[in-house]
Amino acid sequence: MPVTRPADVLRSPRGRDREGALGVRPISGNGTTIRRTTPRRALALFGAFALLSVLSGCSSEEAPRLGLPLPATEDSERVVSLWQGSWLAAMGVGVLVWGLIAWAVIFHRKKSDELPPQTRYNLPIEVAYTVVPFIMILVLFFYTVRDENELLKLSANPDHVVDVLGKQWSWQFAYDDADGTAVVGTPGVPPTLVLARGETVRFNLNSIDVIHSFWVPAFLFKLDVIPGRTNAFEVTPSREGIFTGKCAELCGRDHARMLYWVRVVSPEDYRQFVTDLRAAGEAAGGLVSAENQPMRVSTESQQP
Repeated sequence: MPVTRPADVLRSPRGRDREGALGVRPISGNGTTIRRTTPRRALALFGAFALLSVLSGCSSEEAPRLGLPLPATEDSERVVSLWQGSWLAAMGVGVLVWGLIAWAVIFHRKKSDELPPQTRYNLPIEVAYTVVPFIMILVLFFYTVRDENELLKLSANPDHVVDVLGKQWSWQFAYDDADGTAVVGTPGVPPTLVLARGETVRFNLNSIDVIHSFWVPAFLFKLDVIPGRTNAFEVTPSREGIFTGKCAELCGRDHARMLYWVRVVSPEDYRQFVTDLRAAGEAAGGLVSAENQPMRVSTESQQP
């Protein structure tokens, strides 16, 4: 006489477990059961995990900028827009891929020992997942090149020009407004770069030894400083304050100490700074140490 097992009672005529309706599945003849996660619960857990992963790294202030610092120049919004667009595209691809994975895991679990139909190839799908990534790359490339060209565009007559000289392991800032007087920093005493709010400044970047990188995080921009080549870019500071600057290219033993401050002041204060710097330069032969420069950021206990 055949013996009916509890697991057989729970199977439909088509051989499919009714575990989705009951939420449990017997695994032995004595009625012992384990709980199975239903599709709805799995989707809810997946959504909560994805949301926490996105939001855990950002404060409420940084969330709209997706981790970028508060911009300090007029051109920074272009960088923020490109950054947000790239993230939205990446998140769209991620949601699609995660959704397909979840759909396959939840709705196409193994139901029997019968081998599913095998397909050698699917030409439309293979063409799609080959062509679509190329289209996405072309779109991102177009917007990147467009914004890069705008960020590197030089005007005919900027309001101010600063010649930046990188060297192991500090910076030198020479102001055309002050007849070429330069502020010279050291690893122990970072120089302060003074700029005027709302006025365009051009930076001419040069190096006397190895490759450095001129980076002010609040400007959302950095550019390499290469020996034998002059790189240039322009910014227009949009808000006053004190910002950090540093070398973003590993350049030797004291790379971590190759720091500087950026102080953005009102146009009136900047003109006073130029007057004071010119006077200091006349007394020091055109080279003013960072310790003696006007408007120096003197927070000794804090490093950029």
